[in-house]
Amino acid sequence: MMPTLSRIAAPLLALALLATPAMAEVTGGTIVSVDPDAMTLTLDDGASYKLNSEINVSALKEGMEVYLSYNEVNGENIVTDMDIEE
Repeated sequence: MMPTLSRIAAPLLALALLATPAMAEVTGGTIVSVDPDAMTLTLDDGASYKLNSEINVSALKEGMEVYLSYNEVNGENIVTDMDIEE
Protein backbone atom coordinates (compact mmCIF):
# COMPACT_ATOMS: atom_id res chain seq x y z
CA MET A 1 0.00 0.00 0.00
CA MET A 2 1.44 3.38 -1.04
CA PRO A 3 1.15 6.27 1.43
CA THR A 4 -0.98 9.13 0.26
CA LEU A 5 0.59 12.50 -0.42
CA SER A 6 -1.18 14.12 2.54
CA ARG A 7 0.16 11.48 4.94
CA ILE A 8 3.69 12.33 3.83
CA ALA A 9 3.31 16.09 3.33
CA ALA A 10 1.71 16.94 6.69
CA PRO A 11 4.56 15.64 8.88
CA LEU A 12 7.16 17.19 6.58
CA LEU A 13 5.41 20.56 6.75
CA ALA A 14 5.20 20.38 10.54
CA LEU A 15 8.90 19.53 10.76
CA ALA A 16 9.82 22.43 8.45
CA LEU A 17 7.84 24.89 10.57
CA LEU A 18 9.49 23.71 13.77
CA ALA A 19 12.96 23.86 12.24
CA THR A 20 12.57 27.45 10.98
CA PRO A 21 14.59 29.79 13.22
CA ALA A 22 12.91 32.80 14.76
CA MET A 23 13.73 36.11 13.14
CA ALA A 24 15.96 38.30 15.26
CA GLU A 25 14.67 41.64 16.48
CA VAL A 26 16.73 44.77 15.78
CA THR A 27 17.06 47.90 17.92
CA GLY A 28 19.45 50.74 18.49
CA GLY A 29 20.23 53.40 21.04
CA THR A 30 22.70 54.86 23.48
CA ILE A 31 24.27 52.68 26.16
CA VAL A 32 23.36 54.02 29.60
CA SER A 33 24.95 51.21 31.63
CA VAL A 34 27.13 48.14 31.23
CA ASP A 35 27.36 45.33 33.80
CA PRO A 36 30.41 43.20 32.95
CA ASP A 37 29.69 40.69 35.75
CA ALA A 38 26.15 40.00 34.51
CA MET A 39 27.22 40.46 30.84
CA THR A 40 24.37 42.92 30.25
CA LEU A 41 23.90 46.40 28.89
CA THR A 42 20.99 48.82 29.14
CA LEU A 43 20.01 51.24 26.41
CA ASP A 44 18.44 54.68 26.76
CA ASP A 45 14.97 53.19 26.18
CA GLY A 46 15.36 51.27 29.47
CA ALA A 47 15.61 47.82 27.88
CA SER A 48 18.36 45.45 29.02
CA TYR A 49 20.20 42.99 26.81
CA LYS A 50 22.28 39.92 27.69
CA LEU A 51 25.59 39.86 25.83
CA ASN A 52 27.08 36.69 24.39
CA SER A 53 30.60 35.58 25.26
CA GLU A 54 31.99 36.74 21.88
CA ILE A 55 31.41 40.41 22.74
CA ASN A 56 34.28 42.28 24.41
CA VAL A 57 32.36 43.88 27.28
CA SER A 58 35.34 45.99 28.34
CA ALA A 59 35.13 47.86 25.00
CA LEU A 60 31.55 49.02 25.72
CA LYS A 61 31.16 52.39 27.42
CA GLU A 62 28.25 54.54 28.53
CA GLY A 63 27.28 57.01 25.82
CA MET A 64 28.18 54.74 22.87
CA GLU A 65 25.62 54.45 20.08
CA VAL A 66 24.92 50.81 19.19
CA TYR A 67 22.66 48.73 16.99
CA LEU A 68 21.70 45.28 18.29
CA SER A 69 20.21 42.16 16.80
CA TYR A 70 18.68 39.98 19.50
CA ASN A 71 16.34 37.10 20.22
CA GLU A 72 13.98 36.93 23.17
CA VAL A 73 14.64 33.70 25.05
CA ASN A 74 12.81 32.90 28.29
CA GLY A 75 12.04 36.58 28.84
CA GLU A 76 15.63 37.74 28.24
CA ASN A 77 16.86 39.75 25.26
CA ILE A 78 19.92 37.82 24.06
CA VAL A 79 22.24 39.79 21.74
CA THR A 80 23.21 37.90 18.60
CA ASP A 81 25.04 40.73 16.81
CA MET A 82 26.16 44.28 17.61
CA ASP A 83 27.33 47.26 15.57
CA ILE A 84 28.95 50.25 17.26
CA GLU A 85 28.59 53.70 15.68
CA GLU A 86 31.91 55.46 15.44
